[in-house]
Amino acid sequence: MEKIKRIGIITSGGDAPGMNAVIRSVTRTAVSEGIEVFAFFRGYAGILDKEYKKFNFSDVGGIMEKGGTILRTARVPEFKLPEIRKKAADNLKELGVEALIVIGGEGSLTGAKLMSEENDIKVIGIPGSIDNDISGTDMCIGVDTCLNTSVDSIQKLKDTASSHERAFIVEVMGRGSGYIALMSALATGAEAAIIPENPVDYKALGERLWEERKRGKINSIVVVAEGAASAYTVARHLENRIGFETRITILGHIQRGGSPSAFDRILASRMGYEAIQALLEGESNVMIALNRSSMERVAIDKVLTEKKDLDLDLIKLTNTLS
Repeated sequence: MEKIKRIGIITSGGDAPGMNAVIRSVTRTAVSEGIEVFAFFRGYAGILDKEYKKFNFSDVGGIMEKGGTILRTARVPEFKLPEIRKKAADNLKELGVEALIVIGGEGSLTGAKLMSEENDIKVIGIPGSIDNDISGTDMCIGVDTCLNTSVDSIQKLKDTASSHERAFIVEVMGRGSGYIALMSALATGAEAAIIPENPVDYKALGERLWEERKRGKINSIVVVAEGAASAYTVARHLENRIGFETRITILGHIQRGGSPSAFDRILASRMGYEAIQALLEGESNVMIALNRSSMERVAIDKVLTEKKDLDLDLIKLTNTLS
């Protein structure tokens, strides 16, 4: 088997803390193995527009602690078209790039898989998604940092909620997954988490919060995932039932930013290193995954066809401990 001489790397879709640590790890591991690294800017758009830079050790110095992605990112809807994927593959081949490492979510991995199958380009996926909604891996790049940001924000809101004896409805990210909402609620002692995976009974929730108010509780925090309902909808359902004035806070994109946590830096470094090892061993169309503290390689096909389940027993735990 002939050794790969040149690879490409992109960050695609939504940004996630830790992406820069992956870029650093991939680059330094590859260069140490005598492999050239072409870093493309703005995801698949950079491949289509031939916007790239050849990276060496010094190009990735001091980036591990930075949030976001130095390669920037973009969503490229037209990449769903076979002819656009072929153009991207042709551009890679013209540059002598034999394999592409894609850091991103399900949409990015889908594009990588299709381009590989249609145009004979090796691809390795690395899961970057603050929602932790990618199947096959226990954790994605950026999840821990996002969760810590959410917990810190909610804890500060809880101080004000107690001072004014109010209820705060806090909306966090999570269109199809309630992971951030549920874990944030559990970590802050919130009274409830409203998530897409579990239909909410507003009447029952309102009654429970009212009973807690009668027992002497001086604040109430309800965390809602954006994909389950808007904070305004939740507030309308609860404000006349729970004995508290309600206030709404939408954390929004603040959850995406910030310096990555130690966990995310280490996870990203391990995944980047493993991606190069996979290529050196001739693998393609696999995603690097964390499984019970070990690095594994999971077929992208499997990742895209299986849904990641959320442990709904944690809802009962959250309600019990609140």
